[in-house]
Amino acid sequence: MRIIRYAKEGSTQLAAVNDQDQIFTLPQSDFLALIHEADALATTPLALVLKTIEGNEALADQIEQLQLLVPIEAPEVWAAGVTYERSRDARNYEATEGRLDASTFYDKVYDAVRPEIFFKSTAARTVGPGGEVQLRSDSVWQVPEPELGLVLNAKGNIVGYTIGNDMSCRDIEGENPLYLPQAKVWKRSCSLGPAIRLAETVEDPYNLQITSLIYRDGEKAVEGTASTGQLKRKLEELTEYLIRDNELFEGTVLLTGTCIVPPNEFTLAHGDRIEIEISGIGTLVNHVVSAGR
Repeated sequence: MRIIRYAKEGSTQLAAVNDQDQIFTLPQSDFLALIHEADALATTPLALVLKTIEGNEALADQIEQLQLLVPIEAPEVWAAGVTYERSRDARNYEATEGRLDASTFYDKVYDAVRPEIFFKSTAARTVGPGGEVQLRSDSVWQVPEPELGLVLNAKGNIVGYTIGNDMSCRDIEGENPLYLPQAKVWKRSCSLGPAIRLAETVEDPYNLQITSLIYRDGEKAVEGTASTGQLKRKLEELTEYLIRDNELFEGTVLLTGTCIVPPNEFTLAHGDRIEIEISGIGTLVNHVVSAGR
């Protein structure tokens, strides 16, 4: 069962989408209200949704016809880095200017007990399905990073899964690791959506297929696939480090790292279309615009 938000006649509507892609409106104001109501009733979010929609008619609209919004206005978005071998190799390429002739700090963090976790975005910097992600003006090597996102409650429990695009500047990060915040955080540098899959309906989060496509001038320019089974660290391991001595806000999203990296000669350009699909969640589509647009 997936939860979506969409715009309807100037207001916001919450809805549930079953595995047959049928859409049922929900009375709650947002995803967190659904979670809180389920807790108050000592039931599960799925049970509450099923009871709410029982006997109701599905919308006549298809999900593609709705004006989807970001599924949750996450107060904070955090991200984990170097959690896949492919990501480690890409970061090493950047840090050594393609020489790959020495061990780097990325090798160390890949094998370390403590994972890399960094601040990525706020609600104001995050866009939803169909929204425009923006390029940074002082970078010439920028890529999307398709990632599984964990939707967390204040205790750090995973209450849902979504798709995240962690826009990144490979040249800025590669120049100096201390530049990481500038390589990761700027206006519209993160997108989430199109839905939140209720955590209890995901049988195995390490068996999700990720596909990333980038189109330029209507032609497919880049394609990549991966599986969350390639993730080196456990999801609970990442969340445990995020909440350690930290105040976690309800609805925080933690992106879990990428295993899909475009070819080294590729950089995003104005007008590109990014599609990120994760099985059971949907496809997050965003368009790329130049800085200042």
